[in-house]
Amino acid sequence: MMAQLQRTVAIAGGGLAGLAAGCALADSGYRVQLFERRPYLGGRASSYQHPATGEVVDNCQHVLLGCCTNLLDLYQRSGVLDQVRWFEELNFIEPGGRISIIGPSFLPEPFHTSPSFLKAHALSVADKTAVARAMLSLLGEVPDDGKPFLEWLRRHGQTQRAIDRFWNVVLVSALNEDLDRVSTRYAALVFRESFLKSREAGRMGIPTVPLTQLYSAAGRYIEERGGEVRLRASVDSFTADDNGVKLSVAGNEVCADLAVLALPFNTLQQVLPEEPNHAGLRGMLAHFESSPITGIHLWFDRKVTELDHAVLLDRTIQWMFNKSRLQGRKDEGSYLELVVSSSKSLVEKPKQEIVDIAMRELAEFFPVVAQAKLVKSTVIKEVHATYSPKPGVDGYRPGAESVWPRVFLAGDWTATGWPATMEGAVRGGYLAAEAIAGKKFLVRDLQARGLMRWL
Repeated sequence: MMAQLQRTVAIAGGGLAGLAAGCALADSGYRVQLFERRPYLGGRASSYQHPATGEVVDNCQHVLLGCCTNLLDLYQRSGVLDQVRWFEELNFIEPGGRISIIGPSFLPEPFHTSPSFLKAHALSVADKTAVARAMLSLLGEVPDDGKPFLEWLRRHGQTQRAIDRFWNVVLVSALNEDLDRVSTRYAALVFRESFLKSREAGRMGIPTVPLTQLYSAAGRYIEERGGEVRLRASVDSFTADDNGVKLSVAGNEVCADLAVLALPFNTLQQVLPEEPNHAGLRGMLAHFESSPITGIHLWFDRKVTELDHAVLLDRTIQWMFNKSRLQGRKDEGSYLELVVSSSKSLVEKPKQEIVDIAMRELAEFFPVVAQAKLVKSTVIKEVHATYSPKPGVDGYRPGAESVWPRVFLAGDWTATGWPATMEGAVRGGYLAAEAIAGKKFLVRDLQARGLMRWL
């Protein structure tokens, strides 16, 4: 814990971790200087005006769940909570167009989604029995056997269809990694926190405005409390001693009492000083791997679906978000964003080939696509979207305090207890702020409800 007399905090990185740390510290009387290398805030959860289309596009559609208590706290703090639209039901669509809707019922947790799950067309009776059996196993202590979750599923008798149409659909989207590379602990955490604990926890929130508009409010929050937010300002290096921290920002020296490095793990490696005492952190970061996400943006001359969102089964594209409806557009056409998480197979493919795949597959779910005119399109690949939550990676996730005096770490890759999500990033920022200010910022998890209170 640092003395309150040390009031100036420089934050490298304007993603969610940096913004969360900055808002919390600005609230606590620190003068925050936040530096972001891009011309907009939000980091990997951002939007910008795409030059080829003239449209403002998100780099990838980001959603949150009701269990993301710290992300919701940041939204509340910065005044944008009303710009999130909530859904209690998920639409699962098979090729051919048949829809299964999963949502809550009158039953107590953890059985609140059981009636809709039992009615789902996408799974057979054998599939549903296998899933129910595995879910019961997740009610106890969270398993952490150091093995990939796919092995856990097979040990618990999951059918291939249950793996493909249920477990894979949920977890690849939530964790951005394939099941044979996902830590059992984090897979179990996703289901316990979102599906089983309470109906509130499983609600899905989708921003109704471009992401940078959402997160620019956090930048204004910092500025309104005497802070400074500088864009196009890359932190290239730093030095630190017991008297303070010096940062090289776009070629200029900036001095601060303390610093928070809220950078992605792969970017942080380029900033670390060439000193013996960094070897431990650099060695830890070497164990991290990136996993990509691809967003496919399509604009049609007509409406192609009345659904706001849908999970698309058995194909390359995994999610459809109807941005025309979500953003309240009044034009006659449709703007859809399709998402492929853990999109390793698409990284090397050219844009047109990816658009062709998307159009071909989308027509299997929404036949009107075959008659619609594609007005424009673009593909955004976030190659380093998240770190891979592979088994054993927790052993290399550092805490907020670093080996450098007055320098702290923040990010979804730090030891937050959560995987690489927006919630994990905000937790990382709040933990860094706690280490500096010596006060509590983390919001507690949602309480279990219904029968889950005893289970």
